[in-house]
Amino acid sequence: MALTVEMQNTGDPGLQREVVATIEHVLADRPGNWRVSIVGSQANDKWEMKITGPNAFERSYTLEGTVGEHRPEMIRVLLGKLVPR
Repeated sequence: MALTVEMQNTGDPGLQREVVATIEHVLADRPGNWRVSIVGSQANDKWEMKITGPNAFERSYTLEGTVGEHRPEMIRVLLGKLVPR
């Protein structure tokens, strides 16, 4: 399995490291090549998350900071729902 995680304009480097580690943990047992891109906005507290994987898998999700979706544990739950086993 190969995994690439990219984060841009998301602020706190400590939080960024936690999010990357969470994504790596969730996708570690998934077969195939995965890419997760999270891009923040300076205009608001929304992050756009895009996930691509094997067999033309593609998903996008907007992470809302005001409802706690920037927290690593919330991202873990969302990935569990969005990414097939």
